[in-house]
Amino acid sequence: MNTIGGNRHSRREMSHNKTVTSVSENYTVQETEFIKSCQAFVNDYAESFLKDSDDQVIAAVKMKLEHTGYVQLYSKELAVALGLTGHDVFLSELLGLLHDVGRFRQFQVYKTFVDAQSEDHALLGLKVISETGLLDALSDNDRELVCFAIANHNKRAIMPTDDRTLLFSKLIRDADKLDIFRVLSPYLEPSDGMGVNAVFLDEFSRGVQCDYSKIQTLDDRKIVRLIWVYDINFAWTMKRVVERGYIDRIIECLLPNDSLLPGIRRLRDHVEKKCHEKDFTQL
Repeated sequence: MNTIGGNRHSRREMSHNKTVTSVSENYTVQETEFIKSCQAFVNDYAESFLKDSDDQVIAAVKMKLEHTGYVQLYSKELAVALGLTGHDVFLSELLGLLHDVGRFRQFQVYKTFVDAQSEDHALLGLKVISETGLLDALSDNDRELVCFAIANHNKRAIMPTDDRTLLFSKLIRDADKLDIFRVLSPYLEPSDGMGVNAVFLDEFSRGVQCDYSKIQTLDDRKIVRLIWVYDINFAWTMKRVVERGYIDRIIECLLPNDSLLPGIRRLRDHVEKKCHEKDFTQL
């Protein structure tokens, strides 16, 4: 099979008026067929877990399949909004499609999506993908980029890399977070009255990442979600998080506490600033 690749690199400013319809029409025949084959792989692989006798596993697999579909769509839309074209949009969609392959086996084996209580789902997914030879048709550079971005989509910070790989790593992290807010929103509950622990209050007020291992209360979990906002890379993503009310809904479910106000003010200032930034790429 011929290697799938492209050299169409350019800097384009974001167009807020662009309507995303079918970007796949800009793919080569090879790229279109490759996306189809990867889609078939993901569906067939997930289907194998739907045969499990545990209803909890079946529900989790269905949820992650739906999540994958949204992230695939958001990755593609974000790529177009950033001014990427052709092969780069193809790579973006591919990342969205394959980023969570490890989730299916993770939940079946460990009955949790918490990496700290099981194993790194990104690395597990890459192991599954490597066993199939699914990415062999990509050029060496594209294969390395895809594997790096998937490996880093769930880390607290992206490992040092070149600018091009960094862009795609940021893109998949944004697309993933945008849908995770959707996935978790129905599970938001009013405060259990325990409030936020002192460590998280301090970290929230400073706008820094919280250590998941130190979660003690329901409100601690909500603070973790709010802190994710600081890791959103593009105005395109932030605007959608705001428009869909995810941030306000989380804040409304926190136990009222004056100690939260500095963190909330800092967060809202950051969100407003990010929304007014102009997204662009330089490849």
